[in-house]
Amino acid sequence: MTAPDAGRGIWDGEETRTFTGLPRDTFRILHVSTGNVCRSPITERLTRHALADRLGDPLWGGLVVESAGTWGHEGAPMEANAEAVLADFGADASGFTGRELLDEHVIRADLVLTATRDHRQQVISMGHSAGLRTFTLKEFTRLVRAIDPTTLPPLEEGMVVRARALVRAAAALRGWLLAPTAEADEVYDPYGAPLPFFRSVGDEIHQALDPVVTALTGVPARA
Repeated sequence: MTAPDAGRGIWDGEETRTFTGLPRDTFRILHVSTGNVCRSPITERLTRHALADRLGDPLWGGLVVESAGTWGHEGAPMEANAEAVLADFGADASGFTGRELLDEHVIRADLVLTATRDHRQQVISMGHSAGLRTFTLKEFTRLVRAIDPTTLPPLEEGMVVRARALVRAAAALRGWLLAPTAEADEVYDPYGAPLPFFRSVGDEIHQALDPVVTALTGVPARA
């Protein structure tokens, strides 16, 4: 899928362009785990990779993908096993440095996806009206699967408009579509675990992201 020249978008949110002649800002996705060296870096970079795979390079649409940790290892590289997982998927691990979750990250995020329910609660407890835009990754996946994509704004209206509508629709479903078990919404921490466990977590994250990215972009994964 190739975007029109006017809709060619940005990766880092430092520039504003237009889509079909209309002004467009950015939609920020923030992935949150504990240390920001395992789960959230994997999720951040797999999200970017999936978006680029569907939309081409340079990425268009105004989606910005970031991550941070509730006890973030500020300035630390991601774990070597996390890098190996990303390499398995052909995703880029370069240039990553860990961040501690700050108020400013939550304030500017349009969607916060956390590894666990505890992380979700920690984000919400920071305030900033974060409750309606903060989900665990697997919770958001479950809700997105229940949303009819034809009810979302078409891409001609811009991907930011579509993404915001998706978050509103997911939030409206939250009280009606509950997890079968509490553990169903968790992505467990592989920190210190051997590579096979990291790979199982990577597969889990990849599977959870696929319907989310498809709903955001309107483009399914390549066969």
